Amino acid sequence: MAEGERHSPSDSSEDVPPATQNFIVPKKEIHTVPDMGKWKRSQAIEKLVALLNTLDRWIDETPPVDQPSRFGNKAYRTWYAKLDEEAENLVATVVPTHLAAAVPEVAVYLKESVGNSTRIDYGTGHEAAFAAFLCCLCKIGVLRVDDQIAIVFKVFNRYLEVMRKLQKTYRMEPAGSQGVWGLDDFQFLPFIWGSSQLIDHPYLEPRHFVDEKAVSENHKDYMFLECILFITEMKTGPFAEHSNQLWNISAVPSWSKVNQGLIRMYKAECLEKFPVIQHFKFGSLLPIHPVTSC
Repeated sequence: MAEGERHSPSDSSEDVPPATQNFIVPKKEIHTVPDMGKWKRSQAIEKLVALLNTLDRWIDETPPVDQPSRFGNKAYRTWYAKLDEEAENLVATVVPTHLAAAVPEVAVYLKESVGNSTRIDYGTGHEAAFAAFLCCLCKIGVLRVDDQIAIVFKVFNRYLEVMRKLQKTYRMEPAGSQGVWGLDDFQFLPFIWGSSQLIDHPYLEPRHFVDEKAVSENHKDYMFLECILFITEMKTGPFAEHSNQLWNISAVPSWSKVNQGLIRMYKAECLEKFPVIQHFKFGSLLPIHPVTSC
């Protein structure tokens, strides 16, 4: 990924969690419709990458089983059971001991971020849970705003790699996929962050992401193009047919307009969709209570 220097974070009371914070195990609250640079705080990032490396290793240790059904390999449930059992221990390796009370709450979002063990599927709701996991770590001070580039292009990128390995190894079904009319079967956020990474790029334009040569030569450096490469590896046929939404987006003249449009689309297609948000869990760090007006 592109590199850049970051300034040292200034001291702020917002970085310190309240001393009287009462942590709770998140639960469902919606039941009805009505540049990698010289990072000053790289330790927490490295611990998160190590956590994700552990999940990756467990996939290698849990090969798919022989079964009649092509999709939804049941070995995923064995893999998930391991995470379910070890999630709090994994999170405890990232969270300092004086914040140990937050571990059960934060761990819920980690478990929610890897797919559903009953349906053996994965979708944007699970992706959102990992974003919530990272958000919780920010709110308790483990991560800081100054870490934001590393959070996206190191931690979240590693998360994507593990999720793609899960999807391929266990042939997971897309959760709530809109098929050819959806942006992607599994992900959304990397298209938003990936398009922002390409704003004002000297030569790569939106039209280039449907160019096989351009993707092949640049995917390792750009999150958006890595997403496109994965799609072309997983799907067959003309790109315009299996990924019509993205094909249309490639005609947008600038990355800034692509980015703005994707943000609006994410809000409408993910954050405001009951089938997605009904599964989201709320706790003390991410409460459902309305924002109090000033």
